[in-house]
Amino acid sequence: MSDAGVASSRAPSAPATGRTKWFAIGALAVAAVAFMVITFGGIGQNLVYYWGPSDLRAAGDKAIGATIRLGGMVGKDSIRYGEGASSLEFDVVDGKNTVHVKSRGVPPQMFREGIGVVVEGTMTRAGHFDCHRLMVSHDNEYRAPGDPLKADVKELMRTTQGLEAESKEKAGP
Repeated sequence: MSDAGVASSRAPSAPATGRTKWFAIGALAVAAVAFMVITFGGIGQNLVYYWGPSDLRAAGDKAIGATIRLGGMVGKDSIRYGEGASSLEFDVVDGKNTVHVKSRGVPPQMFREGIGVVVEGTMTRAGHFDCHRLMVSHDNEYRAPGDPLKADVKELMRTTQGLEAESKEKAGP
């Protein structure tokens, strides 16, 4: 009777083991199909590459038409405002190479010569970078203003250097 009890306890578990095995095989198959879809389904079209001006120039024709985040510094004396508030041209430099950027958006308030920028867009066959988004790089250190009556005028002037020239340039002749 003990053999019958052991046999009956083994019998129900055998089909459960078979179902578990088929479930595991099915789950692996679904995972493999999902991996193939992600790999070959055009995920590369959604990638955004982060390059500097030297990287962009070295890529040559490979960079044309690809969505790229271009990082560098705004070149000295390179900012030119066009008609309206949203037309802007400037150069992004990295010390070795320069890329001319044309932007259609309104620049951030902190945008000026010599500041770090990240521009997202595409390189054109005409040789300029067509910017869709302009972001200013800055440090995350916040300094609370001190007593305004004890403000160091020389320090304030140093931090606004270049802004006066920009405001005159925007105003025109």
